[in-house]
Amino acid sequence: MKRNKKSSDKQILSIIIAGCGKVGMNLVEILTKEGHDITVIDSDNQVIQQVTGMYDVLGITGNGASYTVQLEAGIETCDLVIAVTESDELNLLCCSMAKKMGNCASVARVRNPDYAEELTYIRDRLGISLIINPELDTAKEMARLLRLPIATEIDSFARGHAELVKFRLPEGNPLCNKSLAESRELQCEMLFCGIERGDELVIPDGSTVFKGGDLVSFVATPMMTHKFFKKIGLDTRHVKSCMIVGGSKTTYYLAKELENLNIAVKILERDTKHCEELAIALPKALVLNGDGSDTKLLTEEGIGDAESFIPLTGIDEENVLLTLYAKKFSKAKVITKINRTDFKPITDNMDLGTVIYPKYMTTERITAYVRALQNTIGSNIEALYDIFDNRAEALEFKIENDSKVCGRMLMELNIKKNLLVACISRHGEIIIPRGHDVILPGDRVVVITTHTGFKDVEDVLR
Repeated sequence: MKRNKKSSDKQILSIIIAGCGKVGMNLVEILTKEGHDITVIDSDNQVIQQVTGMYDVLGITGNGASYTVQLEAGIETCDLVIAVTESDELNLLCCSMAKKMGNCASVARVRNPDYAEELTYIRDRLGISLIINPELDTAKEMARLLRLPIATEIDSFARGHAELVKFRLPEGNPLCNKSLAESRELQCEMLFCGIERGDELVIPDGSTVFKGGDLVSFVATPMMTHKFFKKIGLDTRHVKSCMIVGGSKTTYYLAKELENLNIAVKILERDTKHCEELAIALPKALVLNGDGSDTKLLTEEGIGDAESFIPLTGIDEENVLLTLYAKKFSKAKVITKINRTDFKPITDNMDLGTVIYPKYMTTERITAYVRALQNTIGSNIEALYDIFDNRAEALEFKIENDSKVCGRMLMELNIKKNLLVACISRHGEIIIPRGHDVILPGDRVVVITTHTGFKDVEDVLR
């Protein structure tokens, strides 16, 4: 039975998810928690039984692109179709059929590099709302981190004008053992928004004291980010070389991104045929045929001198071991890509540099789109990121004319606890807000909070 969409002040969407792999399951978990009406489709009946046994969803065994199956799933009254099967073509066909049969919004996961240059054309011609390429998104994230190696995580807001940056504070740094209030002379136009110390997460205030080893997060413009790091004596130069082990799809996209940053790329790939294909596709990169897990080969190819090292073998365990090896025998900036999230509590306690989970990135983008789709009743989320190991969210809102937060100083608003208004974007200018600043219609506002389920900027009020 379909729920009544108008039964509360927050719209309940009718969503069909085709494909119940790890991403599909993550989406089911998140979107059911947010109260949406979910129907799942998968060709494996055992998977369908598992999903319907765990969550309050309708399950259908079959082909997500089938006319009959989509009718059974309720496509005619559906608000959104999300296609995340293992087949790009099936995902595209599923969304195209849904558009013609139900005139609903649609999201497709498309991973094949052959389509990389055509995604905008495909999206427009097939009427698909959003196409997500996890490998391309992962490569872009890695490239951002190599642009600013001192950072362990960088998220962009306000159309790239503001960044949420995380870094580990070294022992003996000028910030160490100073409170936030005492370190004003070391700060720029920025806002500290989180300190992670072991398992503890602190939303800082003026009395919070920085300690060596803290994971510190702040919001600033890219220019102010560089200025701040220079003030506290940390290097902001991007790397000049990158060694990549494995010739995956992510490798291809990453090499393309690094070309634009003038970063020299060396790729080690054990499969001869695939090596030849990469050499043709990436003429500016040095592609070598060899086993990148062979420590002797890594030494011969200069891992000790590499400024960055990224294992992309497709095997999580091998990626982890290669990262640990690089950490021991080089000073390279290392980034570890891990597909499985089951062992995250263990890998979080290992010195793996920056760890990227592509499935989390895909889920976050789709979740943000689902929330934005609720604009019909005033939801104004432009972007959403899970931060601090999913213990908090960073949300970007577009402010409408009739919002209750407009026209009053922030210090006058009755804002919830454990919530920071981190930045305001106004006509391309970034404002790091203080108590006397005012939110105006048309602004884009970034909020960081430990609360979840926000759909409207007015949710920040008590």
